[in-house]
Parts: sequence; C-alpha cells; structure tokens
Amino acid sequence: MKAVILAGGLGSRLAEETVIKPKPMVEVGGKPMLWHIMNIYAAHGINEFIIALGYKSEYIKEYFLNFYALNNDLSIDLRTGKTTIHEGSHPRWTVHLVDTGLNTQTGGRLGRLRHWLEGDETFLFTYGDGVANINISELIAFHNSHGKLATVTTVRTPARFGRIGFEGDQIMDFFEKPQEGEGWINGGFFVLNTRALSYIDGDETVWERDAVDQLTRDGQLMGYRHYGFWSCMDTLKEKQMLDDMWNSGNAQWKIWE
Repeated sequence: MKAVILAGGLGSRLAEETVIKPKPMVEVGGKPMLWHIMNIYAAHGINEFIIALGYKSEYIKEYFLNFYALNNDLSIDLRTGKTTIHEGSHPRWTVHLVDTGLNTQTGGRLGRLRHWLEGDETFLFTYGDGVANINISELIAFHNSHGKLATVTTVRTPARFGRIGFEGDQIMDFFEKPQEGEGWINGGFFVLNTRALSYIDGDETVWERDAVDQLTRDGQLMGYRHYGFWSCMDTLKEKQMLDDMWNSGNAQWKIWE
C-alpha cells in the first residue's frame, strides 16, 4: 500500500523557517518533519511513498538524492575525491517525488497524482506537518470494514482547528473552521479508495473544504477516532514543543525503533 504526503504548501505561519525550506523539511530533533511522518507509516510496513511537491521542491529532491550519505558515516579521500559510504541503518523505502505545481490547492495536488495510483486501489494520505502515535494497521482495518470511499482520522484538540460531527462512525458534518466549541477535528491520516479522487475537480479544489464536504454529503466519509497523541506543526511554538519532546526522550509519536 502506498502513502501520499502533501509537501508543497508555503507554510506561511512558520515563515522564520520556511523562507529557506518547505514546511515538511523543518527539523524536529535534527530530522525533517517529513522523515518523522514516513517513519510512522513504515512502523506498520508502509514503505512506498508519493510526495506531492510544490514550494521549494528542489530542497526535498536534494534531501532524498543525498539521503544515503546524509544518514550514514562517510570516509572521503581528499587526494582523490573518492567517497566511501559506510553501511548503517537505512530504511527500505521507495520514494516518488512528484511536482504538483507551486500554487495548487491540497485537493488539486492529490488529483495530480492519479496516474501514480492504480485502478481501484486503496491508499493512505496525509499532510506534511502532523505527527501522531497512530496505529496505521488498525486505521486500515477500520477503513476496510465499512466499505466507504474515505476514512479520516479524527483527534481532539482546541476549537481553532475545526470540528467534525459524528453519527456512529459516519461523518455528518465537516467544519474545517468553526466559530466555537471543541470536539473531534481533522487529524489527517486519511485512507482513500482511488474512486474518491473523482471528487476533485482540478487544481483549485481544496481537499478539506470541497472534496471532503461532498464526500460527507454523499455518506462516503467515515471517521476513525484516535485517542492518543497528535500534534501539528503550524507555529514556532508547536515546533519548539515537538523539539523539546524529542530531545527529552518523550516523543510520543516515535513508534519505531
């Protein structure tokens, strides 16, 4: 099964960091946020990734082109220029880096990946700025159990993020920016059937507002409740919190060895 990760937005609320790098490459504990997210999936056997690129795409391409060297010990003979990369721990990942446009909206980026996904395929999909100690295997099993086109992972967090209304496990209301109250909100970590891509009209489609709203009205969106740790990285304050957790050995999203 493939995992799609959005990594093309501007990340304007992290401008101090994102002026030189895309948001998913902002580091937590010395590693890009994207690396943390991929490890969450890999902990449950997901090793093929499609990364939707946009803003400063070259930064992400260069990172993965040099991934093996950056994450292992090196010996360099300065007389000859010969470089030896010493064996170490490295993931068995296949990573597809796909340019999806500089100003494309979230749904549009996903829509541009149609030809990277096969027929009537189930795949995973999330944003490049959120981590959780989510059980991906249980999430997939939940999705397979209900037969709908889409599953969204829902988490509890303050009202500024949005609110989701349930009837059983089915999503009845999906308010991305509500006015008041607290409750279940969009935590990313979707599971989708490729038929859900038919809800995307083009580059201007906002996944969370346009496509998800129509999936909800058609009764095709179910919610997987995640009761454990979840955090996004929208602000420097949140980045610092995640850094502190990692550096103190209390990174609750680190479910891998």
